Amino acid sequence: MNIKVCVGSSCHLKGSYDVIQALKDLLKKYDVEDVVELQASFCLGHCAKGVNVLTDGIAPEKAEKTATTLADGTLLLHNVTKDNAEEVFVKEIYPLIEL
Repeated sequence: MNIKVCVGSSCHLKGSYDVIQALKDLLKKYDVEDVVELQASFCLGHCAKGVNVLTDGIAPEKAEKTATTLADGTLLLHNVTKDNAEEVFVKEIYPLIEL
């Protein structure tokens, strides 16, 4: 699975590098470093809702209101911060990881 964190101008100003570090720590904590690739990505197109995080795992039918299910079924998470990163990871990302 790939996780992409937006590092475009708007998300950068909203703390995307802190989100990346938090996600790195969570991947280690949940022992999924070997099955998840964490990447930085340029603008994901939802600047007003940043920091945005894109997963390539297929989204559940009923995504949270803090997420958008894209046409290809992938999940784009909005308003991720270093403070809510673990909650977002546990509720939205971890269930999509194929272990």
